[in-house]
This record gives sequence, structure tokens and C-alpha cells, in this order.
Amino acid sequence: MNFPFFIARNIGAEKPRLTGLVKAIAILSISLGLAVMIIAVAVVTGFQNEIRSKVIGFGSHIQITSFDYNVSYEARPISKYQDFYTDLKNEEGIKHIQVFATKPGIIKTDDEIHGVIFKGIGSDFHWDFFRNRLKQGQILDISDTSRTDQIIISEYISKLLQLNIQDDVFVYFIQDPPRVRRLNVAGIYETGLEELDKLFILGDIGHIQRLNNWQHDQVGGFEVLVDNYRHIERMNEVVRDNIHYSLDSKTIRQVYPQIFDWLALLDMNVYVIIIIMVLVASINMITTLLISVLEKTNLIGILKAMGAANNQVRKIFLYHAGFLILRGLLLGNLLGIGLALLQQKTGLIKLSQESYFVDVVPINFDIFYIAILNLGTFAICIAMLIIPSHIIARVSPVKAITFR
Repeated sequence: MNFPFFIARNIGAEKPRLTGLVKAIAILSISLGLAVMIIAVAVVTGFQNEIRSKVIGFGSHIQITSFDYNVSYEARPISKYQDFYTDLKNEEGIKHIQVFATKPGIIKTDDEIHGVIFKGIGSDFHWDFFRNRLKQGQILDISDTSRTDQIIISEYISKLLQLNIQDDVFVYFIQDPPRVRRLNVAGIYETGLEELDKLFILGDIGHIQRLNNWQHDQVGGFEVLVDNYRHIERMNEVVRDNIHYSLDSKTIRQVYPQIFDWLALLDMNVYVIIIIMVLVASINMITTLLISVLEKTNLIGILKAMGAANNQVRKIFLYHAGFLILRGLLLGNLLGIGLALLQQKTGLIKLSQESYFVDVVPINFDIFYIAILNLGTFAICIAMLIIPSHIIARVSPVKAITFR
């Protein structure tokens, strides 16, 4: 039988005195700390995933373009019949490949004008993102044999220019000489990411090909969707290894660095919360251990008098502290996961979409993060108790037995 474990399991069987309240406070601090950490991680990662998915919806995970592609949204055309297409399409981890092209323009109505980026797409466009965010109208039916004049605009542009479904608009494209197209609004989408909503309209890539005097087989580039965002850098290396040296590939992080740098800053908030919560829980556990030693001084003296080594007595109190920590972790998991699930299922807490880019507090559950928080909290709390537990070695058996 494990002697220290047996004693530790029964050390609290007798009626507690001072330590009763202290233990309750220690358990409460651990449970509240873990709950706060779980909720903080779930909210921040959920927010990051939401914003990230919106940016990826506009620009995919990886973009393949000519090396001279620049920030003016104009690209030198490349052929859509590339040798790498079949190999990449069959590559494990690649979800979809589609053509695209972009061109700056200005939408003009009777009373307003607004600068936009016309994103030309083909019949191979993956519509899942915009289909789920379509507020009115329908997605575009794009064919390889004929060109459609229909476009999809954002709700931001719709409200700004007072445009509705089936309205005709004139889009002036910036080139020499300027050229104009009369297009029809087929759908209105909303992502909540104003920085991109106010810019992009979607239409047939055939318009850009005609405006730029491209051939029907020329496009601005390719967009590559991957199965897992976490593997985006590795998949970008795979793409680079397959494409021609005259082409370049960029991840969505490189295309919109300012957005992803901002999302990365949110991690610092989580780190601060985790450090503070673990520190508070650890200090409370140290206090609990010291008070337990003080209250159990007689027991320490008796155990030492019976031949128990200092190391064994230390283990008794560390095991006992471990039991308290586990109780706190259990309650913390129930509280944190419960509140997070409530928010995820009901959307109880709302947000201003104009300020936060989402209309409800997003929640992301990741078992890996929850497991790391539990294991990390337990390990750090136990580690911080090892040094204070050395005070047991200084307890004299004779003085401890007579201690009152």
C-alpha cells in the first residue's frame, strides 16, 4: 500500500477547523481561474477563427499569381491551363483550386460614387462562404461559354448607394481610356468585416478578360483552398514546389498581414489572463499547504516519531493538495465549459458587429487547449508547492507532539 497516499486520502476525514475555509477558498480560486481561462481561450480562438474564415472567404488560403502582382489589384495575366493544376488538385490537403482576377473600379449612381474592387470569378468558384452569408438574392450562375452581367455586392455597399436586388449599376473601370459596364445586382452578402465588405463586388471574370484585352484562357491567378488552416505554411511550400519559377504563391497571411498581425496580438491578452489566474491559484494553494502543516503539526510529529521519513510526510501533504487541485479543476471545467456551451448554443451575449465584426460572442471548443489548461494548471500548482513543503523537514517530533 502507498502509505503517503493512504494518509493523504483520509487526512481531511476529521472535522476541519481553520483549514476548512481556506481549502474552500483554494478550490474556489482554482475552479474560477480555470473557468476564466477556458472561456478566455474559447472566446479569443473563436473570434480569431471567425475573422480568419471571413478573410479566407474573400481571398482563399493561398494565391498563385505572376511575380509582378502588386497592391494595385492589377496583375499580369497567366494561362489558366497550367501543368501544376492536376498535380495540386490531387495533392493531399488541397481542397479546391479556382481561377480569379481583380480590377479596381468605381460604382456610380445618381447621387453617390464608391470605389470598389471587382473580383472576377469563373464557373469553378467555391460558393460555400458567400452562400452562407447571402442576405438577399442568389449566387451567380457563371458559365464558361457566355458572360453574365450579374454581380453580388455587400450590404455595406447596398446601404451606402441605396441599391437593391435587380437594380442596374454603372461600374467605371480605371484604365486609359476609362471603360464602363452596366451590371445588375443579383445578390447582397454580409460578412461583418467592413474593411473587405466595403471593397469587394463579385462578378464574371469574363468582364476583366474583355476589359484588359486578355484571351479567354488568361486569368489573374489561382486561389487554393486547403483542408486545414494550421497546415497553410506547409501547403504553401507544396504549392511552391509545383508551380513554374515565373509564378509566385502567397498565403492569406502575406496578402493581408495587417489583419493577421492584429489577430496575433489577441494572444497576448490570453497569456496575461492565464498567468494571473494560475498565479492566484498557486498562491492560494501555498497558503492552504502552510495552514494545513500548521494545523497538522501534531500528526507530523506522531508520524515522524513512528519512523516516517521527511520525504514521506511531504508526499502526504502534496498528495492532499493534489486532491484539492483536482476538485477545483473538476468544478472549473464544469463551470467554464458549461458557460461556453450556453453561449455557443444560445448566442446569449451579443456584440456590435460594426465594432467587433461579429454579432455574437463566438466560441471555439478545442479539446487540446482545454487539456493543456488542465494539465498546465495542475503541474504549475504542484510545482509551486514543492519548496514550501520543505518546511516539514524542520518540524521536531518532540515539539510537534506537544504543540497546541
